[in-house]
Amino acid sequence: MKISTKGRYAVRVMLDLALHNTGGHVKVRQIAQRQGISEKYLEQIISVLNKAGYVKSTRGAQGGYRIAGDPHSYTVGMILRLTEGSLCPVACLEGDVNECERCDTCETLEVWKELEEAINRVVDGVTIGDLMERRKDRIIDYSI
Repeated sequence: MKISTKGRYAVRVMLDLALHNTGGHVKVRQIAQRQGISEKYLEQIISVLNKAGYVKSTRGAQGGYRIAGDPHSYTVGMILRLTEGSLCPVACLEGDVNECERCDTCETLEVWKELEEAINRVVDGVTIGDLMERRKDRIIDYSI
């Protein structure tokens, strides 16, 4: 399973909005410049985040975008599922009921279930707020 650029960029956009949350709105151009993403592609991603209620938009000269809620309330998993769809490593695990004709005799099914659980544990265990904290921990203050 590979996460597409859309999914990766959506996480970066949410983090960028959280890091630059000063009460005002952030323009697409600013995010695009900081993140190295084309404005056109960024607008498509923000549209998905906006429709889901993860970001709020305001039109006009002072308009732009801002994160809608607390950065700790958005997990990487939520954002990836929004942009990528299912994170299942195999198709037979995507539905509520496994409709594969071999599911009762499949020797590899348990491996795929364990992989899915591991993926979900990681992406659902990290929030945008956690990524903000990780960023702060990486920045070294040389003025000390």
